Amino acid sequence: MADHFSGPRILFDPASDVADVFAFPSPDRPGCLVLVLDVFPAAAPTALFSDAITYRFRVRPVAPATDRAAFTVGDTEYGLDFTFATPGQIPGSDESVQIGTCTTPSGEQVRFQVGGDTPAEAEGLRIFAGPRLDPFFIDLAGVLAADATQKLAFRPGANNVLEGMNVLSIVVEVDPEVVFGLDCGPLLGVVGETVTSGGRPVRLERMGPEIKNVVLASKSFDPVNSDLEIRDLYNEEDAFAVRPDYAGAYRARFDANLAFFDRLDGELVWPPDDQGTHPLTELLLADFLVVDISKPFAEDSCFEIETALLAGREHTTCGGRAPNDDIVDTLYTLLVGGVDGPRISDGVDQATRPATHDFPYLVAPNPDPPDLMTVMTALLAPPQPEEEAA
Repeated sequence: MADHFSGPRILFDPASDVADVFAFPSPDRPGCLVLVLDVFPAAAPTALFSDAITYRFRVRPVAPATDRAAFTVGDTEYGLDFTFATPGQIPGSDESVQIGTCTTPSGEQVRFQVGGDTPAEAEGLRIFAGPRLDPFFIDLAGVLAADATQKLAFRPGANNVLEGMNVLSIVVEVDPEVVFGLDCGPLLGVVGETVTSGGRPVRLERMGPEIKNVVLASKSFDPVNSDLEIRDLYNEEDAFAVRPDYAGAYRARFDANLAFFDRLDGELVWPPDDQGTHPLTELLLADFLVVDISKPFAEDSCFEIETALLAGREHTTCGGRAPNDDIVDTLYTLLVGGVDGPRISDGVDQATRPATHDFPYLVAPNPDPPDLMTVMTALLAPPQPEEEAA
């Protein structure tokens, strides 16, 4: 489910659980870049940002590699850190309010109120933080059935398992020339992270496009790490520089699971090389979104830059990922059908309510969201035997 609940450790700390990351040119303010970090999947109406966590965007210039289907990463990094205070009472009211602080690459600090109707603004920045309706959508039952049967199991008109659920969102609109500098771009790699605040930061979770819960989750096909829950290790990694200590384990899982996806339709479109390496392993191991800030906003352009790189052609869109992009269809189409394969649909085409083209883009939260455990229990329950005919 996007990056919701991506590993056992994160289940015990939902405030640090990165649900989704989005990066796209602003349709509202051309020339600006929008970054969205959704955390706390299935957030209750009382959910708050943690005062012990730094919610972080990391942005680096990237360029296509000359010798392989991958991206080289620049040394310059532009970071936006968001921290939150414990809620305090509004004088003369029973209502409490949470205040956040955004620290820019230059060290400037911008304060804002969580859930405020008016976004905070500073030079080159516009900020919103608060509960929003979860923009992600997926037929999780079809994903699980495909994993169990090793065949595509999507059906038209499937149910979105996240229907009506909320998340906590951080939305920041950045003028790259003002906040990052004139020399950034046009291709940028974007990662969203949660790290511990104070002292020596520890990375709790991070996300680029969608890797952990789709490509890395299953242990069934990996002959090297069949008993290893690899996602907690992967969450600790720097997406721009994976440690060599565990790179072999990650590559083994990628090679095995990507081969599984390739055979879901009974056709081989991604033959491995002589060493058994899958053609997508190196590209996806670098788990960051790639967005072209020189191009205008376009929906459903997620992975277009990566696909063009694989095909050896120039990309034509901004890439990145917008909230309404059907990332599940896009990923399955690439993994199963190849670069220009026929579109594969999971049968769910939009979120509970689509995102808008106006800041803060994600729509207002559901005041009465469904209980996650009830939804998951019904989803994972064994099928009931059919009643015998009288």
